[in-house]
Amino acid sequence: MCTPCCITQLACCCGSAACSCCCNCCPKIKQSTGTRFMYALYFLLVTIICVIMMSPTVEQELRDNIPFYSKLCEKMNAGENCKTLVGYSAVYKVCFGMSCFFLLFSLFTIRVNNSKGWRAAVHNGFWLLKFIVLAACCAGGFFLPDEKIFLEVWRYVGAVGGFFFLLIQLMLLVEFAHRWNTNWSSGVKYNRMWYAALALVTLLLFSFAVGAVVFMGLFYTDPEACLLNKVFLGINGSLCLIVSLLAISPCIQKLQPTSGLLQPGVISLYVMYLTFSAFSSKPKEMVERDGVNTTVCVFPFNSGTESDKKIVTALGTVILFCCVLYSCLTSTTRRSSAALRVCRNSEPETERARCCFCFGDDTDDYDEEKTGSGQNVLYDEREGTIYSYAYFHFVFFLGSLYVMMTVTNWFHYDNHKIEKLLDGSWSVFWIKMASCWVCLILYMWTLIAPMVCPKRFEA
Repeated sequence: MCTPCCITQLACCCGSAACSCCCNCCPKIKQSTGTRFMYALYFLLVTIICVIMMSPTVEQELRDNIPFYSKLCEKMNAGENCKTLVGYSAVYKVCFGMSCFFLLFSLFTIRVNNSKGWRAAVHNGFWLLKFIVLAACCAGGFFLPDEKIFLEVWRYVGAVGGFFFLLIQLMLLVEFAHRWNTNWSSGVKYNRMWYAALALVTLLLFSFAVGAVVFMGLFYTDPEACLLNKVFLGINGSLCLIVSLLAISPCIQKLQPTSGLLQPGVISLYVMYLTFSAFSSKPKEMVERDGVNTTVCVFPFNSGTESDKKIVTALGTVILFCCVLYSCLTSTTRRSSAALRVCRNSEPETERARCCFCFGDDTDDYDEEKTGSGQNVLYDEREGTIYSYAYFHFVFFLGSLYVMMTVTNWFHYDNHKIEKLLDGSWSVFWIKMASCWVCLILYMWTLIAPMVCPKRFEA
């Protein structure tokens, strides 16, 4: 059993064979899905390395637990205590290498329309060789000349790329909300339980959104300070109410019968999360009370320690990674590509309502390779590619820039630590607040676009 598995993995690492797990109890996997997850693993690995580079806690642990740490750093020409391998400049260099890797593959796979060519074989296989290339690109960033000029220019390149990735991420969120509602609505005529599920999820979404408004109203506003918090909480809450009423208005229902409250529920909850994240990222405000300077409008940590703050920081980091990976993995599907072009994507008449609808289509009519001792692979690209290889790598290129800017706290990178990911900075505050408005505008546009451009949205 081990020998066939080893042969399969060797063919995957050094050849064009599709990757799969050695355990035959794993469910079937499509070749296109396996390929995208492998690139996502590469992306996640480099991201974790960047997080470690920004963590002085990890640096201190390495210094305390690795024998001859200082001498090892000197032999590697990494400076005293490996200073050149930590901090925001090291993250910029590593992300530069990862960005170059994905940009190179984006150019390499332009106009690849079938999986039988040699370029498609490189895209879907040779994982060990590609890992070596990725490692070489990341290491090469540390040998760039004129470090100051590079960091200054690359900072603005990262800001522009991160903005575009954030825009794609918000568009995919709107597409996700519409798709969720459409998929579950398709099951209502066959089973009324789907209607109950829609009602329950919608109720929960709006309950959490309203609860978030109340929570922020209690803890992130103050009678004597935090004027911006009061204004933006009122604006964002009002906009969420407006889009919810617009979604169920007769003029919208006439053109989009499937429009309901589930979509604005998803959007409202995400906007409230972004609003909370923006308030948490704003610099602290002080108010003098009884002769004592008191910090107001902050998260109510009652334990007196940093443990609660670490939990919130960890939660924010996990949400960040999930959003990045979801955007990278789903932005290249046909359905999502149609959503990014803001045009109507006709749903298949035989669509089946499912609890898990995020990945893959309903059809399973693909050639299957039985590996005998491992996971079976469905070759779903025999007749042609089901997603754009070049666009897929380009989204990962933008995602690399977005992670670089987020981990280094955008333009407040000096002395930044990953443990202070949620600490105050005006740049992060305005980016997150602007994201709220862009998300609401995008969703509102998907509602009114059929009225504004009826020919573009004709079935």
